Amino acid sequence: MFEPELLNTFLAVERAGGFTAAGRALGLRQSTVSGHIARLEQAAGRALFRRDTRNLALTADGAAMIGFARAILDAQAQAQAYFSGSTLTGLIRLGASDDVMARELPDILVEFQRSHPGVDLELTVGLSENLKSRMAAGELDLVFGKRLPGERHGTLLWRDRLVWAGRSATTEFDDPVPLITYPKPSLTRQMALRALKHAGRTCRVTCVSDSLLGLRAAALAGLGVIVHAAGVLPEGLIPLADPRLPELGDLDFVLMQRRTRLSDPEQALADAIVANTRRLSLQTTRSGT
Repeated sequence: MFEPELLNTFLAVERAGGFTAAGRALGLRQSTVSGHIARLEQAAGRALFRRDTRNLALTADGAAMIGFARAILDAQAQAQAYFSGSTLTGLIRLGASDDVMARELPDILVEFQRSHPGVDLELTVGLSENLKSRMAAGELDLVFGKRLPGERHGTLLWRDRLVWAGRSATTEFDDPVPLITYPKPSLTRQMALRALKHAGRTCRVTCVSDSLLGLRAAALAGLGVIVHAAGVLPEGLIPLADPRLPELGDLDFVLMQRRTRLSDPEQALADAIVANTRRLSLQTTRSGT
């Protein structure tokens, strides 16, 4: 009754907040996404979304469909893994930086576990430099994080431009620049302080948080400015147009591994992350259509 392809599209629209953003994430045209949703609503005999020119929201039936869609896709993946003879088992200790967890990585991990139910994932979220140290100490197997330009460790997934961001694009800051930042040894903190020093600007740290949620809340409250990769900028924050703030350069997003030769489960997870790089690096805007 409910085709898996339609359910996947439905969940993507709910996650992205719009048809256009979901289409970008899935690599589909907006018209294709709209067609999938129309077919699913026809199969269900109910409207799943309320639409107007600016907003998109789930109906009560749409909210119910979220749970059904996930259960159906989980069951299908488990059956497919069983009958395809997938024999991968074991434990993978994965480290991920906070900003990549805020995008598509959780969904990619869910999809990986659907396909490989015999593999256990142990996830640690933190600063890239701390995760890298833990991997060197043998505590993590894979780390999905960041490195400075010119560094060679890890496999490059994409390179992103760093921006100054706040709640309004027109906000300008006099010295000392109020900085919202991760604690040491954050790479974005390091690059922000270096850029301000080279530009002859002074700053004061107005908020330190080890979570992106805390940084975003502080920026939205107007406590100052954050430095962040443009492609994974938190929702609600906007790159600043202040010409007095110095250029920051780029930051690399990389996949690091503890061992030269990965185990079969580790290789499968690494392949899944690399294959979904476009989803992970895509900056989406929430819109109704």
